[in-house]
Amino acid sequence: MELHCANPAVSDAAASTIPRRYAWVVFALTFGLLLSDYMSRQVLNAVFPLLKAAWGLSDTQLGSLSSVVALMVGLLTLPLSVLADRWGRVKSLVLMALLWSFATLGCALATHYGEMLAARAIVGLGEAAYGSVGIALILSIFPAHLRSTLTGAFMAGGAFGSVLGMALGGYVAVRFGWRWSFGVMALFGMVLVAVYWMTVTEKRIASNQAREVRTDGTRIGLRGLVSALFSSVSVICAYIGSGLQLFIMAAVLAWMPSYLNRYYGLAPDKAGAGAAVFVLIGGIGMVVCGIATDRLSRGVPARKWLTAIAYCAVSFVLIGLAFRLPAGPLQLVLLGAGLLVVAGTSGPAGAMVANLTPSAIHASAFATLTLANNLLGMAPGPLVTGFLADRIGLLGALQTIPLVSLGAMLAFTLGRLRYTRDLRRLDSLRPHAAAQ
Repeated sequence: MELHCANPAVSDAAASTIPRRYAWVVFALTFGLLLSDYMSRQVLNAVFPLLKAAWGLSDTQLGSLSSVVALMVGLLTLPLSVLADRWGRVKSLVLMALLWSFATLGCALATHYGEMLAARAIVGLGEAAYGSVGIALILSIFPAHLRSTLTGAFMAGGAFGSVLGMALGGYVAVRFGWRWSFGVMALFGMVLVAVYWMTVTEKRIASNQAREVRTDGTRIGLRGLVSALFSSVSVICAYIGSGLQLFIMAAVLAWMPSYLNRYYGLAPDKAGAGAAVFVLIGGIGMVVCGIATDRLSRGVPARKWLTAIAYCAVSFVLIGLAFRLPAGPLQLVLLGAGLLVVAGTSGPAGAMVANLTPSAIHASAFATLTLANNLLGMAPGPLVTGFLADRIGLLGALQTIPLVSLGAMLAFTLGRLRYTRDLRRLDSLRPHAAAQ
């Protein structure tokens, strides 16, 4: 098994075969499909109150409709990412988008809980590998020196898509019915898929992808891949800490429209729009916290662990305190401040994973991080909150979930204690790598 660090000069040379204007068109369309991805995923949260009234669903059932998407993403992101690299990234992205768009249309046509759950599971199947395959395609056609900028911009699309899905979904649901909310998202996805298929050519992208593989020089078997992905205690702690912390963000954002509806008396459209603001705050926080982490840890990579621990602690205090205050402006301000940092661990966790795995398998490493984020955070967060809400009320459930931050803090603390030792051992195996 050979593991080599990527050579930026080679990557730049490979990317130069794609005209810059065409590369940006590909980025814009791929970003647009990411918006569709999250719009289709998060529109459900905006219509929770209407579905509950229409079908008499429990909060556990409502939570499961949200969690099943993240569960499918978590289970399938890694195998489908590997298949996409072999079958063709453009064809895979188009097929994924078609699948989640038709499944979202199926949500609009569902007549009971079982059909809706099945349709939502298929939405998750379509979305499972889109993030990892989409960013891999984008990075393959741009120079290496733009990777951080492109990755940050692309991943921010998840927050923006969530905002659009919740705000637009609530608006449409109140005026035309909840089924039209899903229908609009499905139509947007289908139109964008058609434009993507006519504009982005597999031949052009595939030739550049093949060149990238040849110049990397990596050949690794399944056993070696698994060993490298879980090669140290600290990288495992990074996976676990990241996933647990996202449990809180997923739970709060999934149930925020319902919380605003029940405790602030807002109509579903206004509750969806209000919740969308908090989603946007969370997305902005991911970018801001990532920038802050890089500046604070410049020259001392181990400080990334300390920033992750700090984000966990601050969010635990602010969100926990917010839900123990009476409904009002102060509660909303504290909640917004907590959501600004609750997902701030995403940047540090990603940097830790990159530092602790060979550059040749970074795509697989980030797919593994995505798996942990979904199985430990995005999937169980809404479901567990709904389960608790059926027993102690939604407010009681939201007062309880910040405790998960303590588990994330413990994981990041353990990872920091082992980080220097693990990094030194890994650096001895890849002498030309440098932690950033």
